[in-house]
Amino acid sequence: MAAMASSVDERIAGLLRLLENAASSDYIGEGVSQLEHALQAAQLASEASAPDAEVLAALLHDVGHLCAASDAERMRNLGVHGHEDVGADHLEALGFRPETTRLVRGHVAAKRYLVATRPSYAARLSPASTATLALQGGPMTADECAAFEADPLHEAMLRLRSWDEAAKMRDRRVPPLSSYVPLMAEQLSARA
Repeated sequence: MAAMASSVDERIAGLLRLLENAASSDYIGEGVSQLEHALQAAQLASEASAPDAEVLAALLHDVGHLCAASDAERMRNLGVHGHEDVGADHLEALGFRPETTRLVRGHVAAKRYLVATRPSYAARLSPASTATLALQGGPMTADECAAFEADPLHEAMLRLRSWDEAAKMRDRRVPPLSSYVPLMAEQLSARA
């Protein structure tokens, strides 16, 4: 695990660079940048007094779009296919706690679950989220829903999904990316 060999500060700096470079990256046609989306989701989690792992997962849930290899499979112009796994794997390699990485890994499953179990949810999805849903497996089957509900983190995954969906507002004022560095350092230092 090469990422673990670098210092906590180096790992955080690399992650910050990924996110900062996304300040001008379109967030799959949502009207905000990748960075704005991440910061809005984290702010929503913070405003909900979510645990630190959920705040970090909200901030980092789409990092798979940013860290994927250049030859990663794409969902047309809608980002990286399997970005939830790419991102979770990247965060695991950096040393983030399992709860944070499992939430990142589960945020697409949460969308699929909500579409399957709450018909009104599908009607509220943005056009981009609707398009990616079809490419991410569509609504869950009954068996998939049961497995999702059995996951002890499923409620946290649903909260993360709600912040993800709400984090698409133009010109929303949010705390700077640097305000999340202490949370990152705490998680990474605890696992070092």
